[in-house]
Amino acid sequence: MTVTTPSWVADLRAALGTDSVLTDPDVTAGYSRDQAMFAEAGVPAAVVLPRSTADVVAVMQTASRHGVPVVPRGGGSGLVGAANAVDGVITLVTTRMDAVLEVSATDRLAVVQPGVVTRALRDAVAGLGLYYPPDPASYDWCTLGGNLAMDSGGLCCVKYGVTSDHVLGLEVVLADGRVLRTGRRTVKGVAGYDLTRLFVGSEGTLGVITEATLSLRPAPATPVTLVASFASTAQTGRVVQRVVTEGLVPSMLEVMDRTCIRAVDDLMRSGLDRDAHALLMAQSDAGGEAAVAEIAALTRICTDEGADLVHSTDDAGEADLLLAARRMAWPALQRLGSGLLLDDVAVPRGRIADFMDGCQQVAVRAGLVVAVVGHAGDGNMHPTVVFDQTDADQRTRAHEAFDAILALGLELGGTITGEHGVGRIKTEWLERELGPVSMSVHRAIKDALDPQGLLNPGTMFRRAAVGDLPAVASAQA
Repeated sequence: MTVTTPSWVADLRAALGTDSVLTDPDVTAGYSRDQAMFAEAGVPAAVVLPRSTADVVAVMQTASRHGVPVVPRGGGSGLVGAANAVDGVITLVTTRMDAVLEVSATDRLAVVQPGVVTRALRDAVAGLGLYYPPDPASYDWCTLGGNLAMDSGGLCCVKYGVTSDHVLGLEVVLADGRVLRTGRRTVKGVAGYDLTRLFVGSEGTLGVITEATLSLRPAPATPVTLVASFASTAQTGRVVQRVVTEGLVPSMLEVMDRTCIRAVDDLMRSGLDRDAHALLMAQSDAGGEAAVAEIAALTRICTDEGADLVHSTDDAGEADLLLAARRMAWPALQRLGSGLLLDDVAVPRGRIADFMDGCQQVAVRAGLVVAVVGHAGDGNMHPTVVFDQTDADQRTRAHEAFDAILALGLELGGTITGEHGVGRIKTEWLERELGPVSMSVHRAIKDALDPQGLLNPGTMFRRAAVGDLPAVASAQA
């Protein structure tokens, strides 16, 4: 079969150069999806790799002129299909825009391009005694552009917040190719609408982020780390509540259920308490006596609530081993089944135990394994449904379990996503959570900034019917 190259590809090659526009189907297929196993994905007609804002402007002007949809993409580490292609689109990959343009110790900020890997920014500012706090589990390879698009979180959110809490301003290329600058470099500033927050977390549906001004903090002290095991999730939940009510602000407070504990221990042989129903991991980076005192207070709370084991350390190497156990939860669970549906539900911190217990009830009803790991300090939980993807019945039950967990989260006063985003797998659930008035406002903003509906079709909003997307027809023109 002969594959016809769309006429607009010539415009892209003229603007960006031949080596920045890929059309070989064997190559473009590699950019068709992110890490979400079961989110639908098509094959892009072209993959473009811009090196500058001017290149992105050229791509969006071409796309707007020809009515071709554009899917922005970073490192592909997303978990909800937000970077998944639709057949015939342009996939715009920002990984070549990987420069740290400026670091200011005086203003505690960095100006970066979207392709900078999250850990690379941390490394770049460390020599100045500065620190960029957000730390998604994939921070070794996820890019800041993707973090910004999804408003990513991570293990430190209990103290430092999510990505949007560290963004001062953005440069964004709009759907028609205009360049918008939002925010400012100052610590304070309230002139106009907060457009920066509008674009952070918009999942590539409103514009392409080409530059970000990020706030930095002084580098934290070497942390003191605690691990505690419990015979019940109720005990763990009470610890989290007391941490909040007694005014402690650890830099990390993580939880793993028994399934996760055993899966990680099987993988790492790390000597975890395999009989525990829940394991808490906490850190304090307050430094010196303050950190020691904070971990001592946490130890007292854990002991009061009947912890079977409490252990703390100020040794950096031992802390890294304990943290590795938490970071390896996802790879460990991948060994339990060929199919994984990773959820991302945030609930009020007072309902964490109810949520964990409810997930196990879902598991029993579905006849499948559901493992729970999460950021206990802010209530953001990551239940994972494990199943055999070659078994049609198990696939059906897994998706039903996934939906039941989302429903449970909403029932407990929570939200369908705390940090991974809506993407393509939760569009229906977004409408359920927000309601018709909020969704109408969302759509009005989308229509105002992207009237042709070209940016990331099918992400966040339910995709239009086949044929309703102008680009699918005109992409081959």
